[in-house]
Amino acid sequence: MAEGVGRGSYQDNKRFVKIARGSLYETQHWLRRAYTRNLLTVEQVNIFTAIINDLAPQLNSYLQSIGASPKNHDQ
Repeated sequence: MAEGVGRGSYQDNKRFVKIARGSLYETQHWLRRAYTRNLLTVEQVNIFTAIINDLAPQLNSYLQSIGASPKNHDQ
């Protein structure tokens, strides 16, 4: 996300936020696979799941906050 903001373009910022959101969901996918393969305990999965569940709405809110026009790109 910082890379998108650092480029100075509204569209780049929005694009990198969407990439970050996709990466978060990819992490969730691999977390489930790691648990299924007995690489993580239930406690570990619960810790990571809580973080993911906290971050997903924050990313979505940030994406909505930058809106549909470049005027909001610095927020």
